Parts: sequence; C-alpha cells; structure tokens
Amino acid sequence: MGQTLSEPVVDKKSDEGQDDRVSFGVSAMQGWRISMEDAHAAVLDLQPLEGEEEVKPADSDVRISFFGVYDGHGGDKVAIYTGEHLHKIIAKQESFKKKDFEQALKDGFLAIDRAILSDPKYEEEVSGCTASVGIITKDKIYVGNSGDSRSVLGIKGRAKPLSFDHKPQIEGEKARICAAGGFVDFGRVNGNLALSRAIGDFEFKKSADLPPEQQIVTAFPDVTIHEIGEDDEFLVIACDGIWDCQSSQAVVEFVRRGIAAKQELHSICENMMDNCLASNSETGG
Repeated sequence: MGQTLSEPVVDKKSDEGQDDRVSFGVSAMQGWRISMEDAHAAVLDLQPLEGEEEVKPADSDVRISFFGVYDGHGGDKVAIYTGEHLHKIIAKQESFKKKDFEQALKDGFLAIDRAILSDPKYEEEVSGCTASVGIITKDKIYVGNSGDSRSVLGIKGRAKPLSFDHKPQIEGEKARICAAGGFVDFGRVNGNLALSRAIGDFEFKKSADLPPEQQIVTAFPDVTIHEIGEDDEFLVIACDGIWDCQSSQAVVEFVRRGIAAKQELHSICENMMDNCLASNSETGG
C-alpha cells in the first residue's frame, strides 16, 4: 500500500447513458497507482419487466436506478466482483422486493461479503474495496456507503454530503474496532488499513463470536435517504482519489461549470480526474 508509479497512467475508460429520467457519465483512471483496482456500476433500471421474449424497461415513475463506485485495495478481485454483482444481490433481497431500499442496501452489503466468502475462487483472497452506491427512485435517493469513497449531491451549486467517510480514528469506528479486539495506530486499523469499513478484507472479520456489524472491519453500510427536490441537480460518487485533492464543494462547482458549458458528462468526469492529477501527484491518483 502507498506505492506509486514514477509516471501516472492516464488512459481512461469512460461510459455514459440516459433514459427519460436520468443521465449519467462515468470514467476510471489508474493514475499514479501500481495497478488499477477500482470498479463501478451504472444501471438505469434494476427491475426490468421479464416474462416476455424481450425484456422491457419499467415505466419511468417506477424505475429504480443504481450507481456505485468501488475503490479496491490489496488487489482488484473483490472490487471487480462487487462491481459485477452488488447491484444484482441488492435487487434479490426480500427487502428490495418490498421497496424497503434502506434495508435492501444493508442486507445486500452483508450478503455480498457472504457470497465472496462462500466462493472457492476467493478462499485465499486478501483484497477489499469500498462501496458507495446510490439507488434513485422517482422521489428519493438512497445512498449506502462503506469505506471512504463518497457521495455528494449538488443542490443549486451547494454540496450536500450523502455519505460520511469511515476512518478508523472516528470515535464510533474506533470503539467498534477496539471492542472486537483490534487497535488503531497512525490512523490505520491494526496499523494497516486506512479505512474502517469495507467489502472483503476478511483478515479483519475473523471473530466467530461476533456478528458482521461488530467485526474489526465491517461491510455494513451507513444509509442516507434524501427526498428529491426541485433544486437537486446531480449526484457525484467518487473514490478518495478525488476527495483527497478536492473538497465536496469544489467538486460540485467543477461539475456544475462543466454542465453549464454543455460538456458531455463522461468528459466532466475525465476532466475532474485530470484536474486532481495535476493539482497533487502525491495522493496516489
């Protein structure tokens, strides 16, 4: 951890999409890191109507969109698995079918940990990842967060946090870590991990007498619910490579300027990464 390249890898993988309700742009870049360990997901509707020869999208007023960012560490396998499967696992939860999306996020985050643990391919896996995801319905945004990726809403140019970084030195996080037999040293869990919640990282989840929520490191997310209002403009979900070099307010202002200039959404994402790369090359991209 903490190793960087002598020159950043600036190749980007970008995508965008839209329906009659939301538009999105995504981009990913390795930057200064030794390897690319991040993943993301963008799904315009989690609940397509099946049962006919072709899958048809749901009506816009009942559509459920999903967007997520997964910042990997110690390898890319858990992040890639999470990017491919977390939204599917959430959509399979009974709580999701009952439209209890807050509980579905909580159930889904814990369920993907169990899925990885039970898969023989990941028996010796040591990597982990953050997860910051947003479920968008007709009138609400549900954000589930585990780790130090971040979701921020732009409201008429003002940044509203919809997640809060899980750092080991935060009082509540440190209390759980210590109660489970761990310790915090130099702002790191057991002197190693710089975040206190994550998917994977199973070496910190070995207390058989404790439930998942009480382990040294837990995948259990905080969930924030936001009622969508007329002044809401956009949601930004990004890993700490962005937030380590820009404040939430600065990011909202940057995105807003890009939208006003009629830039494509994925281009705004790309420009944001280039901006962070230029402003501070020591953050690890």
